Amino acid sequence: MAETILELRDASIFQKENLVLSDVNLRVEKGEFVYLIGKTGSGKSSFMKTLYGDIPLTDGNGRVVDFDLRTLKEKDIPFLRRKLGIVFQDFKLLPDRTVHANFEFVLKATGWKDISEINHQIDIVLDKVDMKTKGFKFPHELSGGEQQRVAIARALLNDPELILADEPTGNLDPQTSVEVMKLLRDINANGRTILMATHDYALLLKFPSKTLKCDGGKIFEVVQKSV
Repeated sequence: MAETILELRDASIFQKENLVLSDVNLRVEKGEFVYLIGKTGSGKSSFMKTLYGDIPLTDGNGRVVDFDLRTLKEKDIPFLRRKLGIVFQDFKLLPDRTVHANFEFVLKATGWKDISEINHQIDIVLDKVDMKTKGFKFPHELSGGEQQRVAIARALLNDPELILADEPTGNLDPQTSVEVMKLLRDINANGRTILMATHDYALLLKFPSKTLKCDGGKIFEVVQKSV
């Protein structure tokens, strides 16, 4: 039987006091690659933020990687995020540190102490995204595509059960977007569950997969050809 990584039942998503999405019922199983599509302002980012604890779930029920979103306490959020890999549109790399130092900061902040283990883990994830020779570089010395590869590698540092990618190709040109998508699909093929918010319909046609749509304050699954 498939293992459920993410499930929401009768959930409402709020941005401050504004209701953004209502009657959200969905399930993502281990190993799935799921797109989340919708126009700007349709609630994609608010939905993602709810999943990693940035916006509290106050209405309905939700579980993400064995954490109950309704009862999630602030002190538990770092533990939830250790089980998640989060990839942002704007990379969110610390500009004053090298790639290696960026990763070291994340690992130390999430409880890693042994420097040799830290260095080994950094080598592993950089190798997975073909960036092993770039650890000494600062973010501004990398292209947009390289920065996103680094951001994806950072998301893999704690061996996450679920990767949440929020518009990961939004700042990239079409060719680089395809390269980043191939990387994400390879990561998914190796058993990682990925939920990716995007408005790039060309990628959906090139890399079809299960698709959820935010529209009219609801989330529903769509058949690929009708996207």
